[in-house]
Amino acid sequence: MRAGRDPQRHPKLFHIVAECNKHGLVHRGERSPSKHSQEQGILKLAENPPMLSPSAQSVYDLNGRWWLAHTKARFEKAFAWDLVGRGIGYFLPMLERVRFSGGRKRRMLLPLFTSYVFFNGTEEDRVGALATNRLCRIINVVRQEKLIRELSMIQKALQGKVSLDLYPFAAQGERCRIISGPFMGMVGTVVECSRTARLVLAVDMLGQGAVMEIDTDLLEPVK
Repeated sequence: MRAGRDPQRHPKLFHIVAECNKHGLVHRGERSPSKHSQEQGILKLAENPPMLSPSAQSVYDLNGRWWLAHTKARFEKAFAWDLVGRGIGYFLPMLERVRFSGGRKRRMLLPLFTSYVFFNGTEEDRVGALATNRLCRIINVVRQEKLIRELSMIQKALQGKVSLDLYPFAAQGERCRIISGPFMGMVGTVVECSRTARLVLAVDMLGQGAVMEIDTDLLEPVK
């Protein structure tokens, strides 16, 4: 059975779905979060969907074909919760940020790639994703293995708690590989270099990426 399929057969996933149902956070059919929270995107950290399908540890654990979902504005998290409820595998990279709202400082998770969620599965899952009514369109992924490699590097950087930011352009620079440390083997494009380097982990089909800072001594050119 592929990862992300049946919540009742995965205790961790079943617990998450049950908790979200209790708080009205798993959406089926036309159900949706409150208008205010949906429009403002303000959720407590515990109310956010997992970045990766709860039954998977890595994007490599998710079987099936990958697609890129272009969501309606600020519907990335609602769509991710829909996928949790339907047992569909997905990856929604998010960054923790501090914002001031209502005179208070809040920590929140914001999607790295605004209006985009990566999901995978069968043709039936693709139809199910469309049925959520959260999407503008679904984009076909031609180079499946390349996308999985790119997503796995971003996931690894997020798990490593490295400081990441959106790099909203196609990266131009020298391709380099990290040769030591917890991110060894990751490959990106150096777009700026001084005492530390700014290394872009690109998602080519988006023409965007995530940028991280790393010691230049840990890099070697990719030949």
